[in-house]
Amino acid sequence: MAYARKVFDQIPDPPNIALWNAMFKGYAQNESYREVLVLFSYMKSLDVMPNCFTFPLVLKSCGKINAYVEGQEVQCVAIKGGFRANPFVGTTLIDMYAGGGAVREAYKVFGEMVDRNVVAWTSMISGYILCCDMVSAQRLFDLAPERDVVLWNTMVSGYIELGDMVAARKLFNEMPNRDVMSWNTVLNGYANNGDVEACERLFEEMPERNIFSWNGLIGGYARNGKFFEVMETFKRMLIEGNVLPNDATLVIALSACSRLGALDLGKWVHAYAESNGYKGNLYIGNALIDMYAKCGIIENAVDVFKSMGRKDLITWNTIINGIAMHGHGSDALNVFCEMKNAGETPDGITFIGILCACTHMGLVEDGFSYFQSMVDDYSIVPQIEHYGCMVDLFARAGLLEQAIEFVRKMPMEADAVIWAALLGACRIYKNIELAEMALDQLIKLEPKNPSNFVMLSNIYGDLGRWKDVARLKVAMRDTGLRKLPGCSLIEVNDSVVEFYSLDERHSEREEIYRALRGLTKSLRSFEYLPDLMEHEQGG
Repeated sequence: MAYARKVFDQIPDPPNIALWNAMFKGYAQNESYREVLVLFSYMKSLDVMPNCFTFPLVLKSCGKINAYVEGQEVQCVAIKGGFRANPFVGTTLIDMYAGGGAVREAYKVFGEMVDRNVVAWTSMISGYILCCDMVSAQRLFDLAPERDVVLWNTMVSGYIELGDMVAARKLFNEMPNRDVMSWNTVLNGYANNGDVEACERLFEEMPERNIFSWNGLIGGYARNGKFFEVMETFKRMLIEGNVLPNDATLVIALSACSRLGALDLGKWVHAYAESNGYKGNLYIGNALIDMYAKCGIIENAVDVFKSMGRKDLITWNTIINGIAMHGHGSDALNVFCEMKNAGETPDGITFIGILCACTHMGLVEDGFSYFQSMVDDYSIVPQIEHYGCMVDLFARAGLLEQAIEFVRKMPMEADAVIWAALLGACRIYKNIELAEMALDQLIKLEPKNPSNFVMLSNIYGDLGRWKDVARLKVAMRDTGLRKLPGCSLIEVNDSVVEFYSLDERHSEREEIYRALRGLTKSLRSFEYLPDLMEHEQGG
């Protein structure tokens, strides 16, 4: 744009209006909205008359930077120029005022418009929706002389944004011509509002599906923690073959693999992405780093990171946090130096990884220095996660007094994660007094979490204080709470199976336990006594 402006300024005669409009459009496309207003002021000083294409560009720029005073001045120029009745100018004015919450001014403009087409009606209704006034939006919608699919979708989306899926579905059912975009709007509405079952039913009802339909269902599963369903639907998409996954689909699938620990499936998605033209894709690269790190193969994560031609802040944060999570603190700090040398500015998430790295290495002074640098050098306001990292850093190093003092000086109340970290450190360093204090806080924050009682009971047991162990067991029993059993995941035949100890939910449990008894019998024949509880079901 700088070169375009230089050429523009060298035109000997005042440029015609088409050239002015080209400059306005160029600045707007490059998000230089303030420059649009400066250029418009210069244009007026030369007595160049704007046309109907000039005002929408300038008014949109006013709305983008909340320059409503300047917007009113531009409106005055438009009225003086005879553009009061122009539908393009009027619609843009409605958008500008409604975007700033001035819905009355927007409606005044709407009322003064002579030719109100469906676009103008849609803009005014969108303005009411933006101000969360669905009553006025519905009233105007009912009065609209013409309703196209965009206007119908706008109203449906308004109800969805307010979480009123009943009204949204009722309006959707009344739509005369529902296209795939309309179906996708309601589908995403159910997903975003947590009604996965309704989302599934609607998906099956759809007469036509595109990539956004599949991504809506898969993304809905992911947002609601149903990662098994993410992978099953992804496989179904590939089997049906009518719609191919895009990069967004693959990112969701890789995220599900990372949450399930499904390394083999993640590797398959990696191979699929590379063989289908997504090698070098930034978003997939970031998801692959995260997947490999969370599945325990940090070497593969580093290889993906090194192979990426373009890296963004998320790339650096993912690899730093992944390396730190695996206990390679020095490598994480080295990558942080590379990040700064590459000109990428760290954010709060970056420093969570850095503080985690210092924790694993026991670098208390360095950790505190990074914490201060985050505030002083990068103007990042520490969040509770950063304070939690610092408390964990002190606690793991055995500096329990400094840890509790740090907690007292925090600008917010410590959460359960921080007190649990202190409780865990108390077991290592046998600090009963602080452990009991931590448990008291945890009972207030997590009254239904029995794990906290178990942790303190273990500390008492390590010190041989069996009366206190018994007392805690009685206290835990009186609460009526039971510790949830540990859950394990295993990949079998391209699927992930979840199971608990002595689980009886699996459809093939009899065959599984029969095989387990056979293995146990074989082990005992070699005089090896496995340390497990044999299930006696069926024999």
